Amino acid sequence: MPVAGSQGLTLKEIAALLGGDVLGDGETRVSQVGTLLSAGSGQISFLTNPKYRAQLDRTRASAVILSAAAADSTALPRIVSSNPYAYYARVTALLNPVRRPVAGVHSTASCASPVPASASIGAGVSIGSEVELGEEVVIHSGCAIGDGVKIGPGSVLYPNVVVYAGCSIGRNAIIHSGAVIGSDGFGFAPEGGTWVKIPQIGAVRIGDDVEIGANTSIDRGALDDTVIEEGCKLDNQIQIAHNCVIGARTVIAGCVGIAGSTKIGKGCMLGGAAMILGHLEIADGTVISPGSMVMKSIAKPGKYTALFPLEEHERWLRNAAQVRHLARLAERVSTLEKMIEELTKKG
Repeated sequence: MPVAGSQGLTLKEIAALLGGDVLGDGETRVSQVGTLLSAGSGQISFLTNPKYRAQLDRTRASAVILSAAAADSTALPRIVSSNPYAYYARVTALLNPVRRPVAGVHSTASCASPVPASASIGAGVSIGSEVELGEEVVIHSGCAIGDGVKIGPGSVLYPNVVVYAGCSIGRNAIIHSGAVIGSDGFGFAPEGGTWVKIPQIGAVRIGDDVEIGANTSIDRGALDDTVIEEGCKLDNQIQIAHNCVIGARTVIAGCVGIAGSTKIGKGCMLGGAAMILGHLEIADGTVISPGSMVMKSIAKPGKYTALFPLEEHERWLRNAAQVRHLARLAERVSTLEKMIEELTKKG
């Protein structure tokens, strides 16, 4: 099987690995990817959005990735795929393989549990007791792994990730720097003007093929576990509170906050900075627009937006003032409708 190196791969070799139909010179060799406008000789580009069709005529790329509908739009060597964007992602991974650290345990790491010979444990890592690590796990420098944690084969933790005791991570997970898995959920009971801390005795369970962005926090459950199901992709600086369940293959953009005990369905998409209140249920396949505040459960899949449009400040103030009076206006309209209905009956 050919492996990408400094010489790259031919289109035929790429298609043999990833599928797709090659049109034009299949011996064209590419070693890197680029946009239609920036790519040059030895690079392959892609077209997914028809509005960039004009850029295809001007590109200097050696080859392109196209859909069947656009296959005849250029004479350049090309690979035709049913999903050019996903194909581009796979080509990028093929031409830019991740360098795996050498297996072994750094001399400054502290490991109170057995480490597989195939694992790589970086400088200053702390691994507690009764931890189970899968084969080929990579834990970069400065990570702290609590007692009783389980990490599945092939998973990678980048520097300074913290995994609290009792949490579990599936196979082939990627957790970026600064993420905190299993910190206490925000639970306090009021008593006489003070707050009594509620012990958070659940854990966090993360499924296979999950990616978690930098500085994202996932709280452990108060009683039941917080669950991130398989295939989820979480961006940077997300807050997921205790007892939440995030359904399989859901994607969540940066700065989203999800309050406790909310259940997000499978295959959902949450735009950046969306806020989801607690104890809600969001249907499978739901799309939430960026910046939206979700205050009630969503039973029907679709795209939902709760966002006040951007305006010049003075105009926004006038509109906001009108919004405050909508309830009173609705009452007046209802009264007028009743009056009209009565007059119509008399007439």
